[in-house]
Amino acid sequence: MRYFASAAEAAGREEELVERGDGTLASLRARLSERYGAEMQRVLRSGSFLVEGTVRRDDGPIATGGGGASHPPTVDVLPPFAGG
Repeated sequence: MRYFASAAEAAGREEELVERGDGTLASLRARLSERYGAEMQRVLRSGSFLVEGTVRRDDGPIATGGGGASHPPTVDVLPPFAGG
């Protein structure tokens, strides 16, 4: 998991390893909100995830089809960007 800009500020770090949980963005969003509180919740409400290079705003499965246990997918937390 990598964090950028205000997401990194909310997490207090730029990256960390995060357990997959049930493998959905919904559960990841909930765990990050619980772990890092209101500031991370604000970032997650208006930002997005980048999963293996694909921007995601849904709550669906994280898997992109090519991962597996030997290569967990790269997930970035992106804050909202100015101008849309």
